Amino acid sequence: MNVTTYKALLFDLDGTLLNTNELIIESFLHILGDKFPGKYDRESVIPFLGPSLRETFDGIDPLLTESLILSYRAWNEEQHDQMVTAFDGVVETLQKLKNQGYKLAIVSTKRRSMIDRGLQLVGCQSLFDTIVGYEDVSNTKPDPEPILLALEQLNVSKENALMIGDNFHDIVGGQRAGVDTAAVAWSIKGETFLATFNPTYMLQHISDLLSIKKGQLL
Repeated sequence: MNVTTYKALLFDLDGTLLNTNELIIESFLHILGDKFPGKYDRESVIPFLGPSLRETFDGIDPLLTESLILSYRAWNEEQHDQMVTAFDGVVETLQKLKNQGYKLAIVSTKRRSMIDRGLQLVGCQSLFDTIVGYEDVSNTKPDPEPILLALEQLNVSKENALMIGDNFHDIVGGQRAGVDTAAVAWSIKGETFLATFNPTYMLQHISDLLSIKKGQLL
C-alpha cells in the first residue's frame, strides 16, 4: 500500500476553513426576501451554499441575476467581519501543515478580494502558496479547471494533491481533475450527503490532515 504523504493540499474556503454559513444564509434571505417575499426560508437557501452567485441567481431568475449579485455582495460585505470565524483548529492546523512542508492552496468560487479579506480576518493569509478565485477561471467547480490551475501554479502533479471541501462541487471537481478528495464532516450539508459522492476521505476534524497518508482510510 502506498503510504506516502501528499505534496499539496487544496482547500475550499467557505464552509471548509471559514464558518461563513450564517453570513451566506442571512445574505440570501435578506436579498431574496426583498425580491420574493415569503418564498424562501432557511432550508430552501442552504442548497445555494457552494455554487457561484451567478449560477444560483441564474437558476432563480436570469433577468435579475446582475441586480441580485450586486445587492447580495453589498449586504454580505457590510456584515462580513462581524459574522465570519475560522472553524475549530483551522489556523493552528494550517500552520502545522505549512511547517510540515505541504504546499497549500485555496480553490474557491468566491471573488479574490473576499477570499483575501476572510483569510486576513483569521490571520492565515500568509500560509497559502496560491489562491484560485472566481475571476481566475472561465468555469468554476465542479468543473476541474480551477483545481487544475492551482496544480499548475503549485507545480504539483494531480497524483500528489488532495482537494478538501464541504460540498459536492469540491468532491466532484476533484474527481474530475483526477485528484484524491476529502470531505469535511462539519459541512452544513451534512456528512451523509457528502458521503454519497464517494470522497477518498471523510475528515472529522481539520487536524486529521496532520497525519493523513495517501492510501489510508479515515
